[in-house]
Amino acid sequence: MRIPSLLCLLAGLALSAADQPNIIVILADDQGIGDVSAYNPKGKIPTPNLDRLAADGMRFTDAHTTSGVCTPSRYSLLTGRYHWRTRLQSGVLGGYSAPLIAKDRLTVAGFLRQQGYGTACFGKWHLGMSFALKGGGVADDQGAYDGEAVKIGRRVDYAADIKDGPLDHGFDRFFGISASLDMPPFVWIKDRRTTEIPSATKTWLRTGPAGPKFEAIDVLPRVVDQAVAYLTEAAAAPARKPFLLYVPLNAPHTPIVPTKEFQGSSGLNPYADFVRQVDADVGRLLAKLDALCLRDDTLVVFTSDNGCSPAAKIDELQAKGHEPSFIYRGHKADVFEGGHRVPFIVRWPGKVKPGSVNPQLVGQIDFLATFAEALGAPVPAGAGEDSVSFLPALLGKDGPARASIVSQSINGSFAIRDGQWKLALCPGSGGWSAPKPGSKEEKGLPEFQLYDLATDPGEQVNLVARHPERVAAMKAALQAVVDRGRSTPGPDLANDVHVALVKKPGAKKLQDK
Repeated sequence: MRIPSLLCLLAGLALSAADQPNIIVILADDQGIGDVSAYNPKGKIPTPNLDRLAADGMRFTDAHTTSGVCTPSRYSLLTGRYHWRTRLQSGVLGGYSAPLIAKDRLTVAGFLRQQGYGTACFGKWHLGMSFALKGGGVADDQGAYDGEAVKIGRRVDYAADIKDGPLDHGFDRFFGISASLDMPPFVWIKDRRTTEIPSATKTWLRTGPAGPKFEAIDVLPRVVDQAVAYLTEAAAAPARKPFLLYVPLNAPHTPIVPTKEFQGSSGLNPYADFVRQVDADVGRLLAKLDALCLRDDTLVVFTSDNGCSPAAKIDELQAKGHEPSFIYRGHKADVFEGGHRVPFIVRWPGKVKPGSVNPQLVGQIDFLATFAEALGAPVPAGAGEDSVSFLPALLGKDGPARASIVSQSINGSFAIRDGQWKLALCPGSGGWSAPKPGSKEEKGLPEFQLYDLATDPGEQVNLVARHPERVAAMKAALQAVVDRGRSTPGPDLANDVHVALVKKPGAKKLQDK
């Protein structure tokens, strides 16, 4: 049992953390649920810091992103709204893409700032931002990552302010990168400006404009350094106020670039080394909270934006006895559980029972409603229309809980939950694992898939032919969620675009790594 120091006890007398806790959301990039040893007892990657976080808090075992890839899941996390209500019906954005979050859309950060919170984001944004072009206009690579992105990048006026980024969506401060670390521009952005002109050309899987001093291997350490510095600054502020610290890490996503300290540390492969570095960096943040006497006043969440990527060389890990998706089928990009069922750990001292495990269905899309209920402040009308509070679950109390959640694959194929049942509106993975969309393996399969996750968490037995009434009811329920423009009580709202329930085989498929 941890015993607070006398210094921290004295410092705590001046705080009212129960009313307005500090909030830290750490979002790993492409880390599978089986890549946290607290979830995977047979896992081969030790994650002692994440395990300690779980031992001190609550570990959810049925937690989900809204997509098997990152841009859409990040949108839902920050807005409390399903991403498929926007223009993004498949794939992800690029580094020069137009903003996905509408200017008037309330985010978790914007809401908390209205409640008096300081807000900061350090890491990977990947939700689009407006880069001014030389001679006028705004860049938009429309998800083109390679040659076209290079051309657009050379036309950008990097001396102009960047708009429609984190600072325009609720954050007071930002330091990080525009998109994934393998997408140009390869340059740091501080608030509204790049820290250097990306006059060089560099390649990390993709080629594009880069800052001469920018190196991929430095990104994870520097992001965490920024977060640690922010905590130090917040603790030292004369008029201390609560804060939201959003830390969307670039790791263990490609390029897989663990620092020298962690290279070879796992004994498995570089991806596993990178996971160990992520774990150590979570430990750095937690240690800083302890040192600053902020631990007992801070709600900490650790989760991941989607499942493990094939870039981790999953077959290589499996050959050594490690399953990144644990017992679940598929991986990043898929409609299968391995694509969107993720680690989800919450520590809130004095509120959340240490060492608790919760099987309740929850989603990252629920942060807005949960934080609002924790503060006793209603979510404004027209915001967070798909967000459901899981505060009762955190507090160990009975209360309304999700029975359903919607997820998508990279090509936009839908899946919906109804309690233990899952209906996927596609014949295969909808993503990168077999049977892939349009593949020979997919041909001849039933149009849809129905699984009883209570008895078949690995999604091996398709029950669609045995339960036609359930299939029809769940499909109708999904259609209603689409048509109403919301999935929570309230007046109907409008989606930004028409949303097709079943994707045609020729639907656009954008590729991430």
